[in-house]
Amino acid sequence: MGLSSAGIGSGLDVNSIVTQLMSLEQRPLTALTTKQSDYKAKLSAFGTIQSGISSFQTTLKKLSDPKNLQITKATAADATVLGTSGGAGAVPGDYSIEVSKLAQSQKLASAGQLNAQAVVGTGTLTFDFGTISGGTLGTDGKYVGAGFTSNGAGSKQVTIDSSHNTLDGIRDAINAANIGITASVINDGSSTPYRLAFSNSQTGEASSMKISVSGDAALGNLLNHDPSGSQALTQTVAAQNAELKVDGLAISKASNTISDVVPGVTLTLKKTNAGSPTNLSVTRDIDTVKANVQEFVDGYNKLTASLKNLSSYDIASKKGAALYGDSSVRSMLGQLRGMVTGTLTGGASSLTRLSDAGVSYQADGTLKLDNTKLQKVIDTQFDQLPGLFAASGASSDSQVSYVGSTAKTQSGSYALTVGQLATQGSQTGAAAAGLDYGAPNNALQVSLDGLSASISLKDGSYASTSELVSDLQSRINGNSTFAQAGSAVTVSADAGGVLNLISNRYGSSSSITLGGAAASLLLGGAGSATTGQALTGTINGVAATSIGQTLTGASGNAAEGLKVSVSNGSTGARGNVQYSQGFAYQLDQLASSFLGENGAISMRTDGINSALKKLDSDKLTLEAKLSRIQKQYQDQFTKLDTTMSSMNSTSAYLTSQLTALANNLGSNSNNN
Repeated sequence: MGLSSAGIGSGLDVNSIVTQLMSLEQRPLTALTTKQSDYKAKLSAFGTIQSGISSFQTTLKKLSDPKNLQITKATAADATVLGTSGGAGAVPGDYSIEVSKLAQSQKLASAGQLNAQAVVGTGTLTFDFGTISGGTLGTDGKYVGAGFTSNGAGSKQVTIDSSHNTLDGIRDAINAANIGITASVINDGSSTPYRLAFSNSQTGEASSMKISVSGDAALGNLLNHDPSGSQALTQTVAAQNAELKVDGLAISKASNTISDVVPGVTLTLKKTNAGSPTNLSVTRDIDTVKANVQEFVDGYNKLTASLKNLSSYDIASKKGAALYGDSSVRSMLGQLRGMVTGTLTGGASSLTRLSDAGVSYQADGTLKLDNTKLQKVIDTQFDQLPGLFAASGASSDSQVSYVGSTAKTQSGSYALTVGQLATQGSQTGAAAAGLDYGAPNNALQVSLDGLSASISLKDGSYASTSELVSDLQSRINGNSTFAQAGSAVTVSADAGGVLNLISNRYGSSSSITLGGAAASLLLGGAGSATTGQALTGTINGVAATSIGQTLTGASGNAAEGLKVSVSNGSTGARGNVQYSQGFAYQLDQLASSFLGENGAISMRTDGINSALKKLDSDKLTLEAKLSRIQKQYQDQFTKLDTTMSSMNSTSAYLTSQLTALANNLGSNSNNN
């Protein structure tokens, strides 16, 4: 500790004496250091537990999603025709798939130019998208007698300024605008080889392009393109829908990726196979389901093994692990064991114990999966398996379905009553709709579900009411304001040509009204509008809140957060809704409580950190005290050494004097 002395002259070993004395004095410091190391080992052990719980939670969250226990796989007999991917909700079976056309996007090309860098002109390009109908397509790639109906998605504009007024510049300006159109300059090898080509990223017959040009005449002469009128561009590839038959049923889709034909299966069309249908087989993905359950078992065993190892005692070495005797670890193990050996309540699934699906608790505290028993459940109760692991609900009423829950929802069976069914907002015409909407009578103001937008109908006449209905619905639903909010309408007409517009939403926020110049023509007068009515009812005898067709259990009771959808039916008593919290869901909630701010781990680590902080303080205090003690010892024994040295000197002097005196006395005696 800094001070030292080997002894000044007495021969006293001061350093050795002080070192031996300090080794005794330092025993409390050694004890503090040992205690500090023990606490740090505990912190490290709890960190290992935290990591293990988080890892197990990843598995628990997977099985808390019912989709991961209802997985199917889809296989096409001819994979060159059809790509497939299965998912939850797919119905096992075989389907005949015959593809006669693939969806494709329209491609257009301009007239050839001598130089790609030559100035063309400036202005604004307006792209509109829609369907080309009627007429004929000539060998020159241009339509005669065709009509063009906008798809209502809205037009896109690109400005061509003086820095982009060449073919190359126009290409760059269009590509930089990110409007879904890819422009390129190609060289066809002719005397005027450079042509500007356009390709739409969207496939389907409703993605054909109409291009309007405002600005320099030369720019307009090069790029103005109206399929129903003057066309400066040549169509090299027509926009078309994919056409296929599923079990003989004709289907037309705008994309080659189709997810709404075979439930739960996404089809990717690769090539046509007209006349030679391929088989699509949808089966349960048993291997993945088993693997997911095995992952649950392995995750539980890994976590509990870690907890046991970190709190174990080695009889041979007579030493305990870092958390030996820790009550929080014993508590966590007990809670985990109690949960996996428990029984589900609520009645949402006929499977109520893990052992029902082959997961049994062993004498050594581990879980073991019996695949034979699990296979039997898959074969006979496949629809019940998700409820064993995930939070799930079931209803005795076929028109009531479970939607979801929260952590506060308690397992149980809850009575449901409906006071008022949710309805949709609508507007109905007073008389037959007109067909002529020449500007400015094509301006329409639409208010849908509390949102408003201005929409323009086709500037001209519609050939039929059905064409008007299709175009009106397309333009409203394609409007970005409504599309982004998820609002849409269904437009229809009765035999007399009277329009009826219905919001696709339900409840008191559902509404649709038309205004503007086109409204009176569409409605044949003022028309009548009706706002949707809100769904009302009770869950567990308490008034529930509603959004659309969904009722949610009120706070403060056992059914809090329970969500059910009421699609139709009668008012009054609607049976019971059963709700159960599956084992993965419960364990996930338990794991979150362990890791939470007030959980077992945080409470223990907070306590350990506080103890370590105090130990650090105590250690500093003790080290300062020991430093003082060492100095005192050093000073004391140095003084002793000095004193002893002085005494030795005095002793030597006295000895020499006495010796001299004795010698003198002896000499005098001899002389006498």
